[in-house]
Amino acid sequence: MSKISTTARRFAPLREGHGQESDLPKLQGIIFDVDGTLCKPQNYMFREMRSALSIPPGGDILEHVYSLPTAPQREAAMSTIRGIERRGMAAQEPQPGLGELMAYLDARGVRKGICTRNFAQPVAHLLGAFLADSVFDPVVTRDFRPPKPDPAGLLFIARSWGLVGAAAEDGGGGGVHVVNGQHHGSDDRGLAGNASHLIMVGDSIDDMTAGRKAGAATVLLANDANRELAEHEHTDLVIERLDELIDVLDKGFVGREVPAAVTECR
Repeated sequence: MSKISTTARRFAPLREGHGQESDLPKLQGIIFDVDGTLCKPQNYMFREMRSALSIPPGGDILEHVYSLPTAPQREAAMSTIRGIERRGMAAQEPQPGLGELMAYLDARGVRKGICTRNFAQPVAHLLGAFLADSVFDPVVTRDFRPPKPDPAGLLFIARSWGLVGAAAEDGGGGGVHVVNGQHHGSDDRGLAGNASHLIMVGDSIDDMTAGRKAGAATVLLANDANRELAEHEHTDLVIERLDELIDVLDKGFVGREVPAAVTECR
């Protein structure tokens, strides 16, 4: 008879005096989404984008743009999206608990990165307005392809932090990307980023799936529009406010149990 064993993603406590002698893995960094995660959701923008580009409700906006047959059409569509995002910048609001969480992470030397499907300008506006004293590096934006839910952006961040796993058969998202305003090539295609010691914090299925595929633990910042994702198989932990993560990390992160392997029982 076969039996499915389970395991939960766990990290050692960050609280001073705890975790130093723990045999649990040490958290190596946290990757954040932007819209709906670092700032309050601006879901109205997605409706405006789909309307402007004649995309059916629920259709993937970036996939639609990349599928357009000519470069001028793709650039025109992307320009429309960027215009909507620029107008939305003035309405950006920080998520409750944002400052408290970032101060906690900075005090403990936890590295922070960003992986978003937004373009660079709204991200820079958010960081400048609300997080000027915190460092996020790398910042992976829309110019990086493939976007979430593909794990390539998260694996790129892991590799940039020196977290490298086995050789990647597909190059780990190789190509040329724009990260933090600079172009990066993937000449080291034999190196694969290893995100197994990282946490991905986001508010969408793309965030949860990208995190799970990259091997990272996943944290859903729940709201009224995404609450069904709390039970999704790619979600390890659910929080209602960003600063709830402080207590979780202080005591040691423990995610939900997920299937790990199938063993034979006799």
